Amino acid sequence: MSDLPAPILDQPLEFTPNGIPVSLRPFFQEYVLEKLDPERDAFTVIERTLAWGDVRELHWLFQRFDSARLKAFVEKYGARLLPRRRARFWALFFQVPYAPRKDRIWKH
Repeated sequence: MSDLPAPILDQPLEFTPNGIPVSLRPFFQEYVLEKLDPERDAFTVIERTLAWGDVRELHWLFQRFDSARLKAFVEKYGARLLPRRRARFWALFFQVPYAPRKDRIWKH
């Protein structure tokens, strides 16, 4: 039994000095992760974590930011900025309408 991996939430996250999980680095390629501030750069941190974060990173996001703030982000920007499947998931999760953009050039 001891050969089984620990449940994912029990696995520790490493953080930058500003408190952002280091495991999010691949999703901030155009930024120096250590220079990002979760409060000052909240829009980008919320967007990237909702779009690409795993269970542990999402758990961190919900501890770091108020649920109302995340819901407002999804309601206002979710359909435009998040991948379609994630946008629909978060719209259902927060019980907000999913409103895809109608002014797209290509349907994808």
